[in-house]
Amino acid sequence: MEQLRTFAQHLGIADLFGRGFLAVLLTFVTAAIITWRFIPPVRDFALKVGWADVPNERRLNTVPVPNAGGLAIFAGFVISVVVGWAMRPIVIEQVNIQVLAILLGATLLVLVGFIDDQFGLTPFFRLGVQVLSAVLLLVNGLRIDFNAVPFLPVINGEVANVLSIVLTIVWVVGLTNAMNLLDGVDGVVGGVAFIASAVLLVTAAQFTDRAAAVILLAGLAGAALGYLRHNFNPSRIFMGDAGSTLFGYTLAAVSLLGTLKISAGASLLVPLLIMALPILDTTQVVVGRLARGIRNPLAHPDKTHLHHRVLARTGNARRTSVALWVVALICGVAGMFAQGIGAGTVLLTALLIGGCLWFVAARRMRAQMTEVAQGRKELN
Repeated sequence: MEQLRTFAQHLGIADLFGRGFLAVLLTFVTAAIITWRFIPPVRDFALKVGWADVPNERRLNTVPVPNAGGLAIFAGFVISVVVGWAMRPIVIEQVNIQVLAILLGATLLVLVGFIDDQFGLTPFFRLGVQVLSAVLLLVNGLRIDFNAVPFLPVINGEVANVLSIVLTIVWVVGLTNAMNLLDGVDGVVGGVAFIASAVLLVTAAQFTDRAAAVILLAGLAGAALGYLRHNFNPSRIFMGDAGSTLFGYTLAAVSLLGTLKISAGASLLVPLLIMALPILDTTQVVVGRLARGIRNPLAHPDKTHLHHRVLARTGNARRTSVALWVVALICGVAGMFAQGIGAGTVLLTALLIGGCLWFVAARRMRAQMTEVAQGRKELN
């Protein structure tokens, strides 16, 4: 028993049987189960009403695939957070307000993303809504302190305040779009979101005043894992913009909630490292499109993303997903080391993340083999 307690303490669990840890565990499990079980009826309904991505020259699917998975992810995430909140209420009023602001902004983006998936919206309208969601965080005290960013000069006065506002909006909008742009191969965004959420969760759990962030991240990680059960290649459903923007926005917002602000120098560096994969992908895509003379790089999709480049080399969607998961996990490990987390905790976290991903991927492949076998029986 003592060894088990020591093992738990390495992961930031002060009391293995305490109410706090049970709240986090229940939040994670609730999110995973609700998302996993809610996706089949959502998929069936989406097929009936035509909520699907039709194959074209840019998409990789060869048959129409429902794109309403983001609704199931959102349901699993929100319900699980309510459950966790009920078990361990947030006693600080300001933090309560900030959590509600994050949930409100996420709800707005899920709604707009879903409408865009089904009917199409202009890039400028989507960008405007994303900026509005970022401003919602700002007015509730969630922002990046410009003077806390490493390698930048310290600036005093109103200029620093303006730069902090601009930097916060760029961070939130940028990461929201980064996760959206990364969504091109089955399982990539779900896996990357799970890895980033789990790494940030363990990082936040090292500090006693990060309970709100831990609950949100547990719900997000559980929802991502539950979704992956249906999305690992061959995918039965896509998350759409509703799901990818939910992941990107929530991860960006939670990093402002104080998850990693143990030291000024590491406040932005750590989440930058943890979420380096989607950030680098978006950066190289935007720079490449601008270099080709495209004035609005977010409105001109192409096949220059990292997942397209890796897929061209591997020739297999499953290997592409796993390769990008490994890269994301390496970035997460680097972020944990930058935060000063011990090697033992980092190793345990990496093993647990890898084990969870292997489990859902194996279950999806097994289910797919069963589906193929049943199809053959019906043909015979």
